[in-house]
Amino acid sequence: MTRMGFTAVTQMMKVADAIGRMLADVGVSHVFGVVGSGNFHVTNSLVASGAEFVAARHEAGAASMADAYSRVTGEVSVLSLHQGCGLTNALTGITEAAKCHTPLLVLTADTAVGDVTSNFEIDQDAAVRAIGATPMRIHSAETALSDAARAFRLARIERRTVVLSLPIDLQEREIDYPGERPASNVRVPAPIISATDVTELAGLLSGAARPVIVGGRGARGAKGALRELAKTAGALLIASGGGRGIFEGDPWALDVMGGFATDGAAELVSEADLIVGFGVALNTWTTRGGSLTSHATLVQVDDRVDAIGKHRLVDLGIIGDATAVARATNEALIAAGATGPGYRTSETAERVARARYWSDQPVEVVDEPGFVDPAALINALDGLLPDERVVVVDGGNVNAYPGAHLRVPDEEGYVLPLSFQAIGLGLASVIGAAVARPDRMAVLGTGDGSLLMGAVELETAVRLRLGLVIVAFNDSAYGAEIHLFPDSTPEEQEIVRFPDTDIASIARGFGCEAITVRSLDDLEGMAAWLESDRTRPLVIDAKITGRASWLMTQHHGH
Repeated sequence: MTRMGFTAVTQMMKVADAIGRMLADVGVSHVFGVVGSGNFHVTNSLVASGAEFVAARHEAGAASMADAYSRVTGEVSVLSLHQGCGLTNALTGITEAAKCHTPLLVLTADTAVGDVTSNFEIDQDAAVRAIGATPMRIHSAETALSDAARAFRLARIERRTVVLSLPIDLQEREIDYPGERPASNVRVPAPIISATDVTELAGLLSGAARPVIVGGRGARGAKGALRELAKTAGALLIASGGGRGIFEGDPWALDVMGGFATDGAAELVSEADLIVGFGVALNTWTTRGGSLTSHATLVQVDDRVDAIGKHRLVDLGIIGDATAVARATNEALIAAGATGPGYRTSETAERVARARYWSDQPVEVVDEPGFVDPAALINALDGLLPDERVVVVDGGNVNAYPGAHLRVPDEEGYVLPLSFQAIGLGLASVIGAAVARPDRMAVLGTGDGSLLMGAVELETAVRLRLGLVIVAFNDSAYGAEIHLFPDSTPEEQEIVRFPDTDIASIARGFGCEAITVRSLDDLEGMAAWLESDRTRPLVIDAKITGRASWLMTQHHGH
């Protein structure tokens, strides 16, 4: 076949094989999933075409692995699922990904067209639409490649979580590959910047005495431009929870804004007269229910129209690429000679240095024989673990300890899968993060309830020979509920309390290394593992005191 001056060599193959080949050709390198009859061929085609497949033990785990991989790398990963129950098993993880705008492509088989009596038959598009992901499907054998190419494009360019249904009868049809118009790698279009918006933002920054620039997950690629803008404007820098690590190493940067912020960091943000958020949702967690932003002029910059003002009304909303807006605004400030110290005074420098990290704050240790204080434990681990790490945070009472106390090297060193507020996603997420960054030590902070929800994936971590660390803060309860309802009676609390579980023994049963920690002295057991080749995960069963985390005492986001 001749096209545009060259000859394309085609061959006949099944639709499932062609889709797998095409997705590998356009750059998909990693696939996570659980294989059944419906996704057997398409998954094998991806593998044969060069993609790496990570087999999870449950679809819920596979979804979180793929989500975390894409968050760390910024690449589109693929989640491969069986039809019907395979998809429904993964829905919580897919919901989390959709709420975080993770560029994830879900390949799920579907029942044959018209087969309404199949045991697997559900309205997959309706289920996907209900959780906020984007449903798409293969409509025919003739359109299969273009249908799949559109799904990949939406995931990559618009950062959507796209679920592509592949009816099993259509997968068996034969078509030409690469076809009449093969899919090519898509490019992100150049951003368009409004000169009026840039002028207005520059004016606000030049007139501010205490400006603060907030970087969210959507500003990861803009960190250099944002630092330059902050320097010109005399602004402090701080990251949202989702963007934590983006400004690490800058002397004028605080660690994290919102619920995870130190008291000193929260004070500095609340004293700002201008707050400019780039790629950040400004939700209730980031703003502490609005208390950190209510006294400042508020600006939000995002490349998605629906993000502006979704959680907080803003004084100025700018639609645009974070890097482009930051650079243009910086140029406007310099051209106008509007530079100055702003918030960057010697007094502020001292306050920033004192308030930056939770690990530098004093800890009131709860002394309870046989139990370790969680804050003291996590601070000790922060000093023991390598600086080159990826920190993953699970939900629940204990998430503040790993989420705020463990320092991170940069924006690729932090995964916060809490947009759906689901617990139990952490173990699978840390596996995805470890696969994404094998050069770093992946560290998970989780609770006993959260870990046990997905404990089957311990086998996956062992099978993959991942040298990651899992810190299980074990309070023998769903601790968040204990502390959210402090006036409840012991009898009422019995429904969220459990007998002490020997998590270390369970972990060893899966093939992990494990230690039980009841005091900081027990951390000596980590030494041999840290000095080893670290080809097996280390699980720390930390029997913690029953104190509420400081985050639980401040925020009731349930």
